[in-house]
Order: sequence, then C-alpha cells, then structure tokens
Amino acid sequence: KVLIENRPDLLLIQGDTTTVFGAALAAFYQSVKIGHVEAGLRSGNIYSPYPEEANRKLTSTLCEYHFAPTENSRDNLLKENYPGEKIFVTGNTVIDALHYVISDNFIFENQLLNNLDYKNKKILLLTCHSRENIGRPMKNIFKATGDIVSKYQNVELVFPMHPNPKVREIANTIFKEEPRIHLIEPLAYEPFVNLLAKTHIVITDSGGLQEEAPALGKPVLVVREETERPEGIKAGTAKLVGTEYRPLYDNLQLLLNSENEYRRMATMVNPYGDGKASKRIVDIICKIRT
Repeated sequence: KVLIENRPDLLLIQGDTTTVFGAALAAFYQSVKIGHVEAGLRSGNIYSPYPEEANRKLTSTLCEYHFAPTENSRDNLLKENYPGEKIFVTGNTVIDALHYVISDNFIFENQLLNNLDYKNKKILLLTCHSRENIGRPMKNIFKATGDIVSKYQNVELVFPMHPNPKVREIANTIFKEEPRIHLIEPLAYEPFVNLLAKTHIVITDSGGLQEEAPALGKPVLVVREETERPEGIKAGTAKLVGTEYRPLYDNLQLLLNSENEYRRMATMVNPYGDGKASKRIVDIICKIRT
C-alpha cells in the first residue's frame, strides 16, 4: 500500500531478514527500484545461516543498487555477475548506529545489569539462537561457557535468552547450577549494545555481532561452522571456533589467561567500517539522481 500510494524513486532495504526479502519482492512487483544496504554477504552454504543466506541471495537478484560493506562483499557480487558499476563499497551502517547510541552513563532497566562489577569482573556476553545450533551444538556451547565460569571466580556470564522455547530449555538445564551465570530476557538494541560496550569477551552465533563487537574492541568467538563475515576472521577481530566443546573452552581460556592474545584481538582494525557508511550511501544516491 505504501509503495502504491507514494511511488518512491528508490526503496532502501537493509540486512538479510525475511522482511527484507518480502519488501524487495513487493517493490519488484510495483516496478520500484531497490537499493540493498549490507549487500553481498555470503557464507557459501544456503542453509547456514538459515534462512538468512537464502534471503541475501534472493534479494540481490531483485536489486538495482548494492551497497556492500566490504571489498569481499563486492567480490561476492561480482562473482555472481552483478554489474560492477551498480556495486558500491560503503562500510556497514551497523557501525554508524553503534557509535550513535553508546553512552558511558547508560542506565539499564534491568537492575541486575546496573549492579554487575564491570571493573573488577570479566563479563562474558553470550548470544546463541541459530536454528542450526539447536540440539547438540548448543549443548556443547553452553557446557563450555558454563565450565569456564565455574573455573574462573572473576568471570560472570550474561545470556539474553532468545524466546525460542528450545533454546531456553537447553539453557535452563545446563546453566541452572551457577550463580554467576545470568539468564535474562532479550534486550532491545540500545541496552544491548551498551551492555556489549561493558563486556570482556563475546561468544556468539550472530552475524551482526561479528561486526559490532570489534568496533568496541571486544574479541569475538564465533560458535558456527562457517560465517558470511570472513573479513573479521581474516583481520583477527573474531575467531571461528565451531560448535564443539573443546575449541570453545580452550579459546575462552586462552583469552582469559593471555593478556597478549586478548590485546591482539581487541586492538585489530575493524574491517566493517568507520561509522560513516550512511553518509556515503546518501552521497551515492544523490549522485545517481543527478
């Protein structure tokens, strides 16, 4: 209805959700040109992450302009025969948003988060919800992180739990005995990234966090078998550790024991942008119109 009534010159869509593909399809049906922000990400496995990888590939086929966050993303699109003059490397807008909302004086609605001792404790942040990890992989991930918390008295874990009841069942079963593990409800974007800014290490199967955490100097352990964001792995800001118990446990232990290893990951240059992607995209669109 909005597309029919407003007849925009261009519809901008961002990311890889099913909503993104749905919006692209609606615009295509109305012959509205589409610009895709965060274009060109590929894991190489159509089922991982599911359904995001398929959404990305399907969306690209409908787009007029591709705003790729990195050169690697641009190369992916070129390999799929999208015209080079329609692909623009801009950095990723998630870094813009991150810098916009971080505040040193942020107050959480969840009082537990206000009371954590971020200065004297090493706070681990866990996010884990991908469908391919539900089952044995997720049990491995939770067991490894839980055992690390049990071993190190100065370590605490915060896990904003996904609403999926299967995720919650595994979490409540494995984490129930440890008082320094805090299972909380999901957080909105602003409190989440302000929590991210205060944590020590990130363990995640999320895509966006592989970009956001390095922008704040937080090492990322990626608990997946492949990633559509290889730039972070190559740069050293993130490490792909898989979903088995031992690699995750050993890498967490290394980051907790070795100041040099922690500093190495924390100080690498974030390959996903400098916080100015939005302005670049606006400037490109203005040039296209003229």
